[in-house]
Amino acid sequence: MPLELMTIPCLRDNYAFLVHDPETMRTVCIDVPESGPILAVLSARRWELTHILLTHHHGDHIDGVPKLQAATGAKVVGASADAHRLPPLDIAVAEGDTVEVCGETVRVLEVPGHTVGHIAFHFPTPGYVFTGDSLMAGGCGRLFEGTAEQMWDSLQKLAVLPDDTLVCSGHEYTEGNLRFAATLEPENPDLILRIETVTADRAESRPSVPSSLADESATNPFLRADLPALRDAVGLPDAPAAAVFAEIRQRKDNF
Repeated sequence: MPLELMTIPCLRDNYAFLVHDPETMRTVCIDVPESGPILAVLSARRWELTHILLTHHHGDHIDGVPKLQAATGAKVVGASADAHRLPPLDIAVAEGDTVEVCGETVRVLEVPGHTVGHIAFHFPTPGYVFTGDSLMAGGCGRLFEGTAEQMWDSLQKLAVLPDDTLVCSGHEYTEGNLRFAATLEPENPDLILRIETVTADRAESRPSVPSSLADESATNPFLRADLPALRDAVGLPDAPAAAVFAEIRQRKDNF
């Protein structure tokens, strides 16, 4: 039976995610902005939480871990490089490691940029990647700790996943991200259509997350910094892609 994916709104604009195996009733949670909404779903559906996967150390992704773990006994998985600023880890992981959850072998990808210890979790069989604040719907996270070069390399690592991969990112920032994207590619037909779709979804309070990697490749300027259209849009026709990315990121910071 296929794994189920649930997007859970938390706080003001955060998302947590549950992946559930209906055959075993076991469930994994990715990021815990707050425990209440997650515990409510687990209780209502009588799902057993076995693992908590953490993408990075920021409070709006981990503050609910103590209560959720205390209520469920789930094992906490996070980056070994960030173990000193994450909740106590039962399993510390790094690039290339795998974790067995819900009958799936989950790949760990190091994706620094937003933070230096940021990781992502790729579920190959159902085609999910949990990216936290690295690759986001229509955008990417601010460079609070890492460099533009690090973030560009991280995004390229994610960009080579299959097009039908669902990108499960940590915030409902999509409308603003796409408005910014339109300042760079106002005539991009895929972007125009995506803005219309997301606007309609948000008007009905439907999450714009997850998104497909195909949509991100076609509309997200931070994945497209190596393309002539984006180079020209920021006035850097001959610059390396990482430099174009850095310029796009700076413009978004001031948008």
